[in-house]
Amino acid sequence: MKQNESTSRSVRPAILFDLDGTLIDSVYQHVLAWREALERAGIQLAVWRIHRRIGMSGGLLYAKLVGQVRPLPGSVELLAHLAAEKVKFAIATSGMLAGAKPSLEMLKVGKDVPVITRDQVQHAKPDPDLFLAAAERLGASIEDSIVVGDSVWDLLAAQRARALGVGLASGGYGREELERAGAYRTYDDPRDLMEHLDEIGVRTGRG
Repeated sequence: MKQNESTSRSVRPAILFDLDGTLIDSVYQHVLAWREALERAGIQLAVWRIHRRIGMSGGLLYAKLVGQVRPLPGSVELLAHLAAEKVKFAIATSGMLAGAKPSLEMLKVGKDVPVITRDQVQHAKPDPDLFLAAAERLGASIEDSIVVGDSVWDLLAAQRARALGVGLASGGYGREELERAGAYRTYDDPRDLMEHLDEIGVRTGRG
């Protein structure tokens, strides 16, 4: 491709969001659900070990705790802002669709937003399948996409997908951990990300 053709094309990236811990404050409810299930099976693990070693999808184990879950600060506003600015975005979650529906409703996610769930792909994170499928549904190049996640597994998956990884500290991982796993930038939560979209190459009316 010639240089003038390359620079003239739109480079506004698509954004591929993880769900739990990234847009929804649900990480610890998932961890507690896993602890209860493991204890019933006779396995004793400290909460911090579960948080580190088990993916953040508790499936139906998490259903009874869903009433405690809330959107993270700024997440509803961030998604609404991106939609208004016509920035392509999708949600890719390690959970199943049935478990994700209450969260999607809280976030006011429109029916036009692609949602990729664990049952739609072959492999879970840190494999890149979820994010690759999300980019494909958007009709976006994965190399021109940004993966936003709260865990090292999200960022490892972003690297394997060849997407730019952006971390949020809202899931309990430290900034250094997220950056070691490949985060280009790390923000506190969705509100903080919304205030710095220009830093990751997403130009909107806010900056």
